[in-house]
Amino acid sequence: MLRIVTDGATDMPASWVEEYGINVIPLRISVGEKLITPGKGFSFEDFYRLIRETRIFPKTSLPSPGEVVEFYRQIAQQGDTILSLHLSSKLSGTYNTIRAAADELKNEFRIFVFDSNAGSAAVGFMCREARLMERAGYSIQDILKRMEHIRNNLVVIFTLDNLEFAKLSGRINALQSALASLLNVKPVIILKEGLLEMAERIRTRHRALEHILNEVRTRMGNTPVNVAIVHAADLPTAQQLKESIMQMLNVKEAIITDLSIPVASHLGPGTVGIVAYPATEE
Repeated sequence: MLRIVTDGATDMPASWVEEYGINVIPLRISVGEKLITPGKGFSFEDFYRLIRETRIFPKTSLPSPGEVVEFYRQIAQQGDTILSLHLSSKLSGTYNTIRAAADELKNEFRIFVFDSNAGSAAVGFMCREARLMERAGYSIQDILKRMEHIRNNLVVIFTLDNLEFAKLSGRINALQSALASLLNVKPVIILKEGLLEMAERIRTRHRALEHILNEVRTRMGNTPVNVAIVHAADLPTAQQLKESIMQMLNVKEAIITDLSIPVASHLGPGTVGIVAYPATEE
């Protein structure tokens, strides 16, 4: 049997976990001495309220290899195949932790650890497509080929509403030296070769949103696409983006999903973005 695993930095509708049999390794968040496991009685609103009250920047707490080994043993039986899809290894140490655990279990399970070179809803879509392909009778080699195709043809683009979280996190390449002079702009962040880089410096929120829409349209053209609109505590803007993109692109499917707390902790509330990839191989 194929077990599909991902981590807590993956964004997807909550219903997908059960519907597509996706197992999620939680990533804990620490705010000062407080340790949080997102999804266990701790909402997005709770998270942002805690940050405003403490003024302490949150840190992501990775699972240990031993914890991952135990997780795999809980969700799989000896001889099962496990496809483990994760956040870009250039953005997090999670991938390397997963690799270490997989090596320890090589005599118990057949484990394929896949570096998405991305994150967020890109990995959520990968998990779902892997399950749909498995149900349709495709081999693990066929599934991995499709995962590579998605990875190589993704567009992931965000605009931030507040630079404070990005400044503190240090996760966005090429931002640090420019932040002091950019406090009045809305940066546009794009995923490039597994890293988040600042693509544009735009003065207004409205123009930043227009820019990310146009960038996705330029990259995707008339190709049928699957699209996710992701947001951190800004559902109205996400809904507006979805309406616009449905008119601009040849959309096969479009979803709206919250930006997971481990990711939002580095980008901040008000962040909105688009994840898109070709819905077909060609």
